[in-house]
Amino acid sequence: MELRPYQNDAVDAVFDYWDKGGGNPLIEMATGTGKSLVIASLTQRLLGDYPGMRIVMLVHVRELVEQNAQALLRAWPQCPLGINSAGLGRRDKHSQVLFASIQSVYRDDGYSLGERHLVLIDEAHLVPPSGEGMYRTFLENLRQREPELRVCGFTATPYRLGTGRLDRGPDRLFDKTVYTYGIAQGVKDGYLTPLIAKGTSAEIDVSGVKRRGGEFIAGSLERAADNASLIDAACAEIIERGQDRRSWLLFCAGVSHAMNVRDVLIAKGITAATVTGETPSAERASIFREFKAGRIRALCGMNVFTTGFDAPGVDLVAMLRPTLSTGLYVQMLGRGTRLAPGKTDCLVLDYAGNVRRHGPVDDVSVSRGPGGGSSEREAGVTPETVRARICPQCETYNSIAARFCVECDYEWPVKHEKAADVTPIMASRGPAWVPVHDVRLYKHVKADSPLSLRVEYQCGMEVHREWVCFEHRNFPRMRAEAWWRMFDGKAPAPATVAEAMGRAAEMALPCAVVLKRDKKYWRVAGYRFDKGSSFLEFDENFRARVTEKEEAA
Repeated sequence: MELRPYQNDAVDAVFDYWDKGGGNPLIEMATGTGKSLVIASLTQRLLGDYPGMRIVMLVHVRELVEQNAQALLRAWPQCPLGINSAGLGRRDKHSQVLFASIQSVYRDDGYSLGERHLVLIDEAHLVPPSGEGMYRTFLENLRQREPELRVCGFTATPYRLGTGRLDRGPDRLFDKTVYTYGIAQGVKDGYLTPLIAKGTSAEIDVSGVKRRGGEFIAGSLERAADNASLIDAACAEIIERGQDRRSWLLFCAGVSHAMNVRDVLIAKGITAATVTGETPSAERASIFREFKAGRIRALCGMNVFTTGFDAPGVDLVAMLRPTLSTGLYVQMLGRGTRLAPGKTDCLVLDYAGNVRRHGPVDDVSVSRGPGGGSSEREAGVTPETVRARICPQCETYNSIAARFCVECDYEWPVKHEKAADVTPIMASRGPAWVPVHDVRLYKHVKADSPLSLRVEYQCGMEVHREWVCFEHRNFPRMRAEAWWRMFDGKAPAPATVAEAMGRAAEMALPCAVVLKRDKKYWRVAGYRFDKGSSFLEFDENFRARVTEKEEAA
C-alpha cells in the first residue's frame, strides 16, 4: 500500500521498539493524518512476518470499526478480516484479524474469541488508567489465555483529564510513545489545513459553573451556555463571518443547547441540523451524508463529532462548549484540519474561551498531575491566565507578547509586556516574536563540567537564557557550532567560551526571539535578525554591551 513518509516512519518505529524488546507502544498522530492506514500497514506487515499471529483491532464506536476495516480491505483485499460490532450487525469471533467495538466484546471471558497475541487500540486516550472499565476488563480476560499479550495504541491526544499522559504513571497501560506526528508538522508538510482564530463579540460566562473531576459539570455548563441572547448574538456573528465558508461545525454544551442553536440558525436562513447521542442511527447517517454533500451548511452537535467523524470540507468551527479538557479541545479543532478541494484554512470562532484557556492547538500546555506525571489543564480563564490578545485590525488571536499580527502584520506599540504569556490558535500558524532589547554574554562555570556560554536576552521586563556549549563534546558541541553559524559568526566556530566572547563583534545579534514552553520553563526556540527593525538599533554601542562575568553554578 502507498503510505506517506511519516506513516511509514510510524510503522517502522513500532517494529524498532519491539525489536529492542519493548512492550506496549503508543503512536501519537494528529487528527486527519491517516492513523487507519498506519494500522492497516502494521497489520499486513505483522501477518507477513508472523503468519500465525491473531490480532484484535479495538475501538469505541461502530463508525471507527467500519472505517478502519475498510481501510485495511482497500489496501489488502485478501486480509482474513472479521467484524464484531452489534451496531453493524456482525458478530464474528474467530477471524484472524478481528475489528471490534469494545462494547460488543468486553464481556468475553478470554476464550470465546480464540487466542489473541496483539490488541491494537484506536483513540487510546479512552482507555482508563487503572484496572477498571471495559477496556481493562477485556485486556485482563485476554491475558488469562495469553500472558504475553501486547497492546499498541493510537491517538491524537496522548493524555487524560486529571491523570496525565498515557505513557506515564504507575498504572499506565502504554510503556512509551514511540512516534509523534503533530498538527504543526502536518500543516508544514502540506497534509493538514491551518487553523485561524478570530475574536468574538460574545463569550459564555463560566464563572458560576460547577466542576467535578477537573471538568465542568454538564448540567451546570449547559445552563450557562443556553442563553437566548448569547445564542442569537453568536449565530448572527457566525453567519456574518462565515459568508464565504461552506461547511460549519458547531460544538454545543448540551442537547437542548444544540437544538436551540440549530433553530436560531434556521430562523436566520441557514440550513442546519442537530446530531446528539440521542439521534437514531439511520437519521444520524442521513444527516451526515447531507452535510458532507453540502445540502446542510451547519451541523450542531453534542459529544458526537470529536471521534470517528470525518468531514474534510469543514472550514468553520464554532466552539460554544467551554471545556477544561485539553484532549477534548484538540479533538474539536482537529475536525477542521483535514484537506479538501478549495479549502485554504479553517476559521475558528471561540465563544467558550477555550483558545485562551489551553493555548495553541499544535502546542498545548499540559500541567503536572498526580504522581509527578503531566495532566490536562484544570484551570479556567481568569485575568491572570489570559494567553492571547486580539488584533484590532483583523481580530485574529495573537500571542500576548506578539509584536506583529500573524495575519495582517498589524504592529502593536512597544510596551514592557511579559513574554511568558502565550499564544495564538496555532503556534505553527506564525511564530510569536518577542522583541529583544538587550543581549549579554556570560561565562558560566559549573562543577565537574566544561565551561559554557550563557546568553541572556532582555525582552521587556523578562530575561530569557540559553547555554551554548563550545567546550563540550558530541551533540552539545555540534549544536554550539550550528548556533554560531546562525548568528553569522565567521568560521570556524570558537573552540572555547573565552574565544567566543572575544569574537562577539562578529555576531549579528537578534532583534526578536521565539519562546517555547518546556515544562514549566520557557526556552528560546527561534531568532529574527532584522537590522532594519524600528524597535532595535544595531550599532556599535549595542554590541559593546557584551560583558563577561565569572559565575559559580
